[in-house]
Amino acid sequence: MRYTLNLPNALTTTRIFLVPLLVVVLLTNFEGRLIFGMRKELIGAAIFGLASITDWLDGYLARRRQQVTTLGQLIDPIADKLLTSAAFISLIQMGLAPAWMVAVIIGREFAVTTLRSIAYARGVVIPASPLGKVKMVAQVVAILALILGEEERLQALSVVGDAALWVVMAAALISAADYYRRFSQIPAKVAAFPPVEQRRSKAS
Repeated sequence: MRYTLNLPNALTTTRIFLVPLLVVVLLTNFEGRLIFGMRKELIGAAIFGLASITDWLDGYLARRRQQVTTLGQLIDPIADKLLTSAAFISLIQMGLAPAWMVAVIIGREFAVTTLRSIAYARGVVIPASPLGKVKMVAQVVAILALILGEEERLQALSVVGDAALWVVMAAALISAADYYRRFSQIPAKVAAFPPVEQRRSKAS
């Protein structure tokens, strides 16, 4: 089991460290809403955009350079959930996103993660839903558009952000139902997979 902090893993770790910085920038009441002469919304959007790029780049580099590690597989989904959850909660505090929608989206993330973890413990891997990529892209668009929409010259983006947020909601609920459907079918398939303890003992 390898826990190497290679370049892909370093990018994932960087994404985690960008989370508190994003929250501070978005929620701190800076004088004139300026940071080093720039509107804090622009800086916040830049931080979130950079973090989102690392989300794609770490996976690409890990596959391209054959540096897929156990550490990377462990912290990558954690980094993703921390980033999106922090951004959405910040949007609530800023009055840019309804709390109930964010609660549904974040609740879905924890529910699906729990179902997949239970399935894995039973020896079954539930593949990611095809709607996952739709939801991920919509999340990035929604968060960026809602943050940038606070800038006076970019207020039109708020409409794009609101529309994207509804797309996230729809994708989250539909994919959650799909995960639950596949999870409910697991008992009939478990017999084909040895228990986790047996698989570990055979590998050792």
